[in-house]
Amino acid sequence: MTELSPVADPAAHAAAENAGDGASRQAPPGYTAGLAAVNFGILIALLTPVLVSMAFKLQHISASPEETTARLGLVLGVGALFALVANPLAGRLSDRTTSRWGMRRPWILGGTIIGVGGLAIIGIAQSVWAVLVAWCLVQTAMNAVLAAANATLPDQVPPRGRGKVSGIVGLATPVGLLAGNLLINFLSDDIARFVVPGLIGLALAGVFVVVLKDRRLTEKPAQAFTIGQFFGAFVFNPVKHPDFGWTWLTKFLIMFGYAGIATFLPFYLTERFGLGEQEAISTILIANVASMAMMMISGPLGGILSDRAGKRRPFVAFAGVIMVVGLLLLAFAPDIITLIIAQGIIGFGTGSFFSVDLALATEVLPNPEDTAKDLGVLNMANALPQSIAPAIAPGIIALGASTPLGGYTTWYVFGALVALAGALLVYRIKGVQ
Repeated sequence: MTELSPVADPAAHAAAENAGDGASRQAPPGYTAGLAAVNFGILIALLTPVLVSMAFKLQHISASPEETTARLGLVLGVGALFALVANPLAGRLSDRTTSRWGMRRPWILGGTIIGVGGLAIIGIAQSVWAVLVAWCLVQTAMNAVLAAANATLPDQVPPRGRGKVSGIVGLATPVGLLAGNLLINFLSDDIARFVVPGLIGLALAGVFVVVLKDRRLTEKPAQAFTIGQFFGAFVFNPVKHPDFGWTWLTKFLIMFGYAGIATFLPFYLTERFGLGEQEAISTILIANVASMAMMMISGPLGGILSDRAGKRRPFVAFAGVIMVVGLLLLAFAPDIITLIIAQGIIGFGTGSFFSVDLALATEVLPNPEDTAKDLGVLNMANALPQSIAPAIAPGIIALGASTPLGGYTTWYVFGALVALAGALLVYRIKGVQ
């Protein structure tokens, strides 16, 4: 374990790294693979329910399709609010953790164990309220894991190498999506559909905890954790730190466009194309294979090219525009083949976005002493769309159903317009090229 005393002058330390003092320092052996693995494990545990199993779980305990849609919006929306709170709060607390096991490792392992317990409760639940409470527990615990794990990037890797690491870690999302869909095809009951992905996450989190040479605080923070600091974990000053504010808004808008795709895709397939449950699951698997294949091309390539070019903004803008093209094609898809092609295009844009997004974020953080907290605030831009999108989607879908476009087409067009706004606003960030 690497023991580090608190940095006496964090601003000077960060400036030295950016100036090149830390440029020769490489990521520790096994770190990049470990970070990618823990992201994969946690995302498979979180995204498999969002993509497929939660929709069908609620369908199994609901009386009608309309009731299922409303309940899905409720469960995922409220759960995402808990993720919204957990990510920055856990980040701030991990920045202050003085455990002999390190700053991040207790949060990574402990959060995963609690999350698996919540997934098990969902699997056996027979009421929507039990599902809701357990999903809130899962979102809280697993987002605490993500906050602590991703905060290790600025701990372990110098700025000039973060694009490459970010690109590799970004592959965890498409691989997690694919693995989750693949698992669902072989799991026929609700308990297994929730517990098995969770156990995979637990195993990989355990591997990362073993590999990680965690930063360790040898002294307690001078200032006690106060109520003001609690609320401060969720806010930042966009006037004082405008680049951070624009980064947050860009991420929020692009992720909003992306958030509604997977959540309502099972219903889109069953309603518009008349597929049964198993047919829909198989189609989602094929669509995610196409998406993952494109992400595997654009993800690492985007991160490497971004590092070489010394630029982040053009890659984010490009990613957003490509996602918009895919969303529009998805909205008007006349058949399953077109839908799969659209998912591939969205995957190409998403891979490019994820490859550069984390690297860009680490370059606009307001305070080097609060990296996990600030990354947690930024991750709120990931979680908030997952709450807002399911909450407003039923209304937009119902409104669109009375138009020639149709409900789901209207929803995906709306998402495309929001993502386009995010792609354009990235150029308001001035401190990063």
